[in-house]
Amino acid sequence: MNLIICIDDDNGMMFNNRRQSQDRELRERVCRLTKGHKLFMNNYTFGQFENYENDNIVVDEDFLDKTESGDYCFVENIDIGNYDLEIEKLIIYKWNRKYPSNMKLSLSLQEWHLESSVDFKGYSHERITEEVWVK
Repeated sequence: MNLIICIDDDNGMMFNNRRQSQDRELRERVCRLTKGHKLFMNNYTFGQFENYENDNIVVDEDFLDKTESGDYCFVENIDIGNYDLEIEKLIIYKWNRKYPSNMKLSLSLQEWHLESSVDFKGYSHERITEEVWVK
């Protein structure tokens, strides 16, 4: 699976059962990136994408257990630590700021290699960094 996540500068993902932030440009970028591939997510994340015409989105609460090689998963509110071995590629979007958080990315990147890093202008964020990590 190819995992997509958003984190802040302290690896924070969620605060009080809410996403820290969201951005329209980031959603459009994810839709372009995953075009032609399945994009799995749960109902919580689908709330960001329900107004997008994207027929490759699969909404399922147990999506991490149902993906196959090459599929994409957008994760916001699930601990992915137990899925380390299934992850082929990790696409991290960094907000480049610190938000309060009580759920953090639990995956260590020690055995991963940074394949690419690019900054882009978001709609509500001056700069968002996209990092692609591979094993």
